[in-house]
Amino acid sequence: MIDQYIQQYGRRLYGLCRSLCPNRFDADDLYQETWLRVVNHFSQYDPGRDFEPWLTRICVNTYRSTLRRLARSPLLDFSSGEDKDRLLDSIPAPEQKDYTPLYEAVGKLPEKLRLTVVLFYFRGQDLASTAELLRIPVGTVKSRLSKARRLLKEVLADETDLRF
Repeated sequence: MIDQYIQQYGRRLYGLCRSLCPNRFDADDLYQETWLRVVNHFSQYDPGRDFEPWLTRICVNTYRSTLRRLARSPLLDFSSGEDKDRLLDSIPAPEQKDYTPLYEAVGKLPEKLRLTVVLFYFRGQDLASTAELLRIPVGTVKSRLSKARRLLKEVLADETDLRF
């Protein structure tokens, strides 16, 4: 039964994972972990509701859990900002895309703003769905999107071909 869902929603889920994660390997891990959690919690799914928002929520929550776990990890306990910068510089750059400056700018947004932007703009969720997935009021989604657009316009002021 899960195979049917994987076939129907797998590509969109992987696209979300690639949007959330800085590299392909982390996206692959998030994708697998999300489906594992879907299998483990499938009995909690209400067939009367759409599957994709439920799947997306599991993916976002899995991503957040991973970030929290990494934040507490002793492997990332940097004694100085230089150590962190060296590690971040050693990570390979993502594949070049048409809108690379935009993706990089979105990647530098604070996490709350970035998640909201990814769900709303990159995943095509509407305001209500984004609010439901993040478990915040619709007004908060609107204000986060507004703040993110303002920050992105400042960062991308030199990029004349990008339109908001």
